[in-house]
Amino acid sequence: MTGNDTRTPNNAATLGSLMTEAVAALRDAGIDNARMDARILLSDAAGVDSSRIAAWPEDIVADDKSTKFRDMIARRLKREPVSRILGQRDFWRHSFKLSPETLDPRPDSETIVELALDWLEDRDAPTVLDFGTGTGCLLLSIIGDLQNARGLGVDISQGAVACARQNADQLGYGGQVEFRVSDWDQAVTDDERTKGFDLVVSNPPYITRDEMDDLSPEVSRFDPRLALTDEGDGLGAYRILSRVAFGLVKPAGFVIFEIGQGQENAVARLLVEAGFVGVEYREDLGGIVRCVAAKKTRCAVGRCVI
Repeated sequence: MTGNDTRTPNNAATLGSLMTEAVAALRDAGIDNARMDARILLSDAAGVDSSRIAAWPEDIVADDKSTKFRDMIARRLKREPVSRILGQRDFWRHSFKLSPETLDPRPDSETIVELALDWLEDRDAPTVLDFGTGTGCLLLSIIGDLQNARGLGVDISQGAVACARQNADQLGYGGQVEFRVSDWDQAVTDDERTKGFDLVVSNPPYITRDEMDDLSPEVSRFDPRLALTDEGDGLGAYRILSRVAFGLVKPAGFVIFEIGQGQENAVARLLVEAGFVGVEYREDLGGIVRCVAAKKTRCAVGRCVI
């Protein structure tokens, strides 16, 4: 049906009627951004540009598409995030497929990508190691914006590694990256340890066990718990990663960790204790310190060269 055809058969669903129905249901359920969520889901279910929903609300929507949309809204009413309903999330310059074994990438994590690119843009064929790679969004975003870069992503979850490989292949980076199932650095080869990496990045589980009860249902019910918390004080992963990363970063290389709010001093202390220097912080768009980064030095007799 075209935008100029205003015929509306009895009981036929239209873009406008579906929007009204969905927004009311989402608002009654106390879901924020009800109109935006409904518009995104209707655009996908009906196969139309979101601008058309407002421009031509009288457009009739086929029964199968109406059913698909109502099923999507039913899932959202159970607090499933829009990105998981769609099966993908936009991050940096790409769209990444999600799986139940991966975190849903957040815009705050793009802070890691920005800092990594600032540090590596002048390096020839840099190498990057990503611990807890999940969807691969950090590693693939960094690799994709650097010349001749290569990377390795590891994750303890087989499902996450499979998802990351799929994303790499779909984005055309499959030849530049490798993904392995590994408990931290166990799958890193001796040759890779000898050569080292220019950058080690990680967005590890940093939410404390006590904080888990305060998470939104969108996070607590649908993100894998293993990727959210260490079931302790939130610093367990950093205690391991700081030591592991120091042994894997090249002289004059870097490490960047995403952190939770208020963790910057504790994580910086762990990095310094492991041997890193030149600790830096980077804030996200909300003004919260989101990354802790540091350098590794190469020490000769009587002096160190950064």
